[in-house]
Amino acid sequence: MNIRDTRRIAVLDKLKEKSIKQRAAAKALGVSVRQVRRLLKRYRESGATGVIHKLRGLPGNHQADEKVLDSALDTIRNKYSDFSITMAHEKLVKHHGFPYSHETLRVAMITADMWKPRNKPKLIVHPIRLRRTREGELVQIDGSPHDWFEGRVEYCNLIVFIDDATGKLKYLQFVPDETTLAYMAGLSHYIKENGKPRALYSDRHGIFRVNSKKKGSASVDDEINLTQFARAAQELSIELIFANSPQAKGRVERVNETLQGRLPKEMRLLGINTLEAGNQYLPTFMEEFNSQFGVAPASPQNANIPLASHEILEEILVKKETRTISKNLSISYENKLLQITPAEGTGGRGLVHLQIEVHQDIQGEITLHHKGRVLDYTVVSTTHTGHIVDSKRLNEVVDRLRPQTAKEYNSLIEEEPWLLFTPKPTHQPLFAAT
Repeated sequence: MNIRDTRRIAVLDKLKEKSIKQRAAAKALGVSVRQVRRLLKRYRESGATGVIHKLRGLPGNHQADEKVLDSALDTIRNKYSDFSITMAHEKLVKHHGFPYSHETLRVAMITADMWKPRNKPKLIVHPIRLRRTREGELVQIDGSPHDWFEGRVEYCNLIVFIDDATGKLKYLQFVPDETTLAYMAGLSHYIKENGKPRALYSDRHGIFRVNSKKKGSASVDDEINLTQFARAAQELSIELIFANSPQAKGRVERVNETLQGRLPKEMRLLGINTLEAGNQYLPTFMEEFNSQFGVAPASPQNANIPLASHEILEEILVKKETRTISKNLSISYENKLLQITPAEGTGGRGLVHLQIEVHQDIQGEITLHHKGRVLDYTVVSTTHTGHIVDSKRLNEVVDRLRPQTAKEYNSLIEEEPWLLFTPKPTHQPLFAAT
């Protein structure tokens, strides 16, 4: 018997003594007059026990079947052990006929010590930015470095284009590194499929924006101080907007987190173990993702702009850099020595110290241009240099290169003994040599 039952007995005693009316008792107990009559009848017949609800202590009619929950938890342990609750629930409903809600599964997993409730992070208030109203009005772009293939393939980047108005993925591509040509390939694909977006929203990565204040820091045109990608966007009349913080481009940041939680597991279930197979699967994944998470834009009008007749993507979406031809008719580009082939009978006269423009397209093909003419060349040699690591991956790469055990460290000392005698080392070694 609880406090409510005790209170009911006090009111029913007064009603039984006829010191109050049924309507006043109903008002005091917060029930109908009809219910008061029922309570009074049970109280007269059974005493205080008649006031207690008959279903108290019995299992509810909608209580989940323990056998079904145990079977679902076993399935999660065997197949979806590292899935989030939301994704595990989707798989159980889709492939195993699980009949209960997401919350029922969450409570069952917490009870079975298969999931720990997360502490809510400290609240940081950011102003709300409403979605753009038209599709193509703003496209957010970003690269997401992650172990997408869970060790089956080397760490790689996923280039992501997402429409701000609809939340739909417009382009996904696995690439070894986040580069200018990778983004140009993504923009080329977007334009061919949809037309030109009104604006692109990105972070302040050096691919999109010249961050150095030193004169001559731009890689293409120091007078207007643009990067290769920014120059191409300007030629296509696409506005390039830079976010001041990760929260500012929250839509693409959140979708990156969702992709990191879902895409690797989907590829694992399908047995996808190569970069090529992953890229072949991405269109199918995008279609399923957009049907599940995409929303209708506020306005049915499409803001994408058709490509103009004079805008040739193959000539705009390329890296363009200036080089000066040396005395032996060669230039250096991308760690390659390119030997220019002079026109027959000229011996190369007029080419020495000539400034030419080097173009590299999204396939990586290199062409040399001068006043509308394409120059022939051959690759003489290739210089091997250290691999340039993107700033987003720097910590991860350094951690992987550092020796993790004493055996690894001792092996490194045997190969590079000078490390023991380096004065004032930047980092102390993890282990002492033996």
